[in-house]
Amino acid sequence: MTVTLMEVDHASWEAHDQVRVDLSRIYHDAPSERLPQNANTFVQSHLNDDGVFYCALFDDRLLAAVSVQKETDAWWLAYFCVRKSMRRRGIGSRLMALIAEAAREQGKTLRVAATQLQLEDQLLLTRLGYRPKASGLYFELNPLAAGGY
Repeated sequence: MTVTLMEVDHASWEAHDQVRVDLSRIYHDAPSERLPQNANTFVQSHLNDDGVFYCALFDDRLLAAVSVQKETDAWWLAYFCVRKSMRRRGIGSRLMALIAEAAREQGKTLRVAATQLQLEDQLLLTRLGYRPKASGLYFELNPLAAGGY
């Protein structure tokens, strides 16, 4: 399965019906306690706040997504979700690798706030090369220092 990276910003959300359907489905599959509000409100709020989503694209369909807030030197990742029917196939790990590659190309560090992470999330991040930073406030992957993903 060849998964590619797709950035979804407000313009692509507005322009493509299938993007809206797929991104909504991805976050509707997330447990409700893992999102700050209902799925549609969450997606629209994030996009309205100049956030983007990096998504795993396969066969013209979005299968997984991560919300990204871009800062000058770092991208903050949050609310990672894979469609329920696509879990345990390596799609999430592939998406994270593609994001790391994009960050490396743009000279950005990847960060994930630790406050929202459950134990399984922390284990996944550690396996992917992220390390706790700033007294455990966030996990960080610096693709430039690490030589990439």
